[in-house]
Amino acid sequence: MAPDRPTKSRSLYLLADIGGTNARFAFAEPGQTNPIAIASYAVTEFPSFEGVLSQLQQDWRELSLRDAKLARICLAVAAIPDQHEISFTNNAWRFTADSVAAQTGCPHINIVNDFAAVARSLPALDTRHLEAIGGGGVQKGEPMVAIGPGTGTGVATLVFDKTGRPLVVSGEGGHVDFAPITDIEAKILTRLRAQFGRVSIERMLCGEGIMNIYRSLADIRGLPVTHLTPEAVGAAAQEAHDALAVETMNTFFSVLGAAAGNLALTLGARGGVYVAGGISPRYIALLRKSDFRARFLAKGRFADFNGGIATYVVTHPDPGLLGAAMLCVEGDEDDQ
Repeated sequence: MAPDRPTKSRSLYLLADIGGTNARFAFAEPGQTNPIAIASYAVTEFPSFEGVLSQLQQDWRELSLRDAKLARICLAVAAIPDQHEISFTNNAWRFTADSVAAQTGCPHINIVNDFAAVARSLPALDTRHLEAIGGGGVQKGEPMVAIGPGTGTGVATLVFDKTGRPLVVSGEGGHVDFAPITDIEAKILTRLRAQFGRVSIERMLCGEGIMNIYRSLADIRGLPVTHLTPEAVGAAAQEAHDALAVETMNTFFSVLGAAAGNLALTLGARGGVYVAGGISPRYIALLRKSDFRARFLAKGRFADFNGGIATYVVTHPDPGLLGAAMLCVEGDEDDQ
């Protein structure tokens, strides 16, 4: 991305947050954690990751960044990051760190899970970017958990060592088994098991998960399927004129609350549980009306334990890019 004959190079970080639906790119000055947007691309518009990088290079030049030299690249991906070839769970792109280095001319590439980047951003979020759901509090230095329904379901945790240094614990928590709590959820599980075999929480907690719930409830209730997209179901629920859509979104957020509560118990998340991703910020009113917080608390003898833990919806426009910038800064510090 640097020019052929630069007079003076300007070092920058290149940041990316790449999910199943969108790929967002930004840059930041070395040592800074304020991402400056370059572009957002729809994954379906580019057959390959090399193609989107080529488009990025064109947009990079239009931003008059031709004299820039990439000091470090951080790619936050909705995939398992520690494999030679990055293979996305919910899109067809494939790439390697070597191929990105060859195309960009930058050898310092850090590939992390997209929710690892979200988790890393959590301490930097303030009240402008957090919508509290229910009570509870945040204990500084205690584990912070991010969960996010979007195209898929992301989960990651931020813990702190004895010096207060943050450490990201990433994983594939969106693919744990779905455990129904109510009779209706058990009936939904029966239908999804017939379709998928094993049913993970991601089969419920993502855009397509909304449709899985909606179609299952339509079958259970003997009602017609009238909405064909999760956006249509969500809009009908917001307008409150479609009982099936309302039940669908309440079930979605109830399952999300139960899953978030399980994470709080498993990880001792006294630093808070943070709901990110592309879905929840659009439907905060529906989330508040749902059983999300009640299900978060419904942990039997450990209801009081979870009752002391705050839950938030993350409303920051792109915590993944913010976290990627923070990881770039830490990478530079570790190299010094």
